[in-house]
Amino acid sequence: MLLSVDPSIPLPVYEQIREQIVRMVAAGTLAPGHRLPTIRQLAIDLGLAKGTVAKAYELLESDSVIATRGRKGSFVLESPTASAADRARGLLDAADSLIVTARQLGATLDEVHRSLDEAWTHF
Repeated sequence: MLLSVDPSIPLPVYEQIREQIVRMVAAGTLAPGHRLPTIRQLAIDLGLAKGTVAKAYELLESDSVIATRGRKGSFVLESPTASAADRARGLLDAADSLIVTARQLGATLDEVHRSLDEAWTHF
């Protein structure tokens, strides 16, 4: 699994991990049932503290993206079909996060739109 983190950007490292895994699941790169690296292994691979990776995994589990089965590991879950209200709520949450990050970076609305269009075409 190819993940990378950049401690110089304003998004916390655990959130960078969470977002990348969510994107890989959404894109089908990580299929349902795929076993994720252990917290320890991913922490070693990325040069991070285990607690940082653990926080990302906890958030992914609370969002029902993964399930942790004790010593057996953490696995990607089947994506449930969201209702229209859930999709709208999720999109607003994602938009809020994007706006906060864009403002922290000093980006303009046009830059945000261009980046969103470019990202959309990659999936």
